[in-house]
Amino acid sequence: MMRVAFALAVREFVRFIRQPQRVVGTVAQPILFWLFLGSGFSSSFRAPGMEQVSYLEYFYPGVMLMMMLFASIFSSITIIEDRDAGFLQSVLVAPVSRMAIVLGKVLGGTAIAMVQTLIFTIAAPFLGLHLGLASLALLIGAYLLTSVGFAAMGFYFAWGMRSSAGFHAVMMVFLMPLWMLSGALFPIERAPFWLHVLMTINPVAHALVLLRSPFYQAPEQLFGDSRYLIALAVTVLWAAVCLLGSMARVEKRDKGVAPSA
Repeated sequence: MMRVAFALAVREFVRFIRQPQRVVGTVAQPILFWLFLGSGFSSSFRAPGMEQVSYLEYFYPGVMLMMMLFASIFSSITIIEDRDAGFLQSVLVAPVSRMAIVLGKVLGGTAIAMVQTLIFTIAAPFLGLHLGLASLALLIGAYLLTSVGFAAMGFYFAWGMRSSAGFHAVMMVFLMPLWMLSGALFPIERAPFWLHVLMTINPVAHALVLLRSPFYQAPEQLFGDSRYLIALAVTVLWAAVCLLGSMARVEKRDKGVAPSA
């Protein structure tokens, strides 16, 4: 199963790098968001407890989150494309576990998101953010967990879709609010009460805590911080539920049309 999953993941990654327009779209759009919004709000932005932090710096982890979101959306669309091209049907009738399809697609989407986000991490020193090896390891672990969560969630929705347009609509209505209510755009502490509640129960908001914290706290401080530990537990649970849910969805056979009398 793992050999098949690895082959599908490699195919997904190779397909990505062979489509320059897709690479530009998934990388350029979050960076433009970061530059334009960050520059525009820097003069008026003040986060609680982070008065010296510019909006460019505050929004930086949020852009990483956006990169993972877009990578998961685009990698999940290939499920619909593979079905239309007949490739997915060929894999389904092959003597391999359906679990391999989920793992292959999710690992492929995760690899795409990881590469993009790791490259963007190079910008951190220019913002005055410096990471030690241990902090960098925690950050990469956060990348991995968040990417798996997004990729598995995208797979879950894409599996039952029949058109790319419909999938885009669902993703924009469902996934984008998850990102917007994560604290990527504005601090959760300053949100109205009802919005604060929604942001608190949003698993993506906890993933953002994992992405932001290593820039400001040492690993030994983080593992003594209850907020970080809760965020870690929620993100692990979110990724696991999305992955298991995708596997359960794939194992469920579609019912055929009953023959007429």
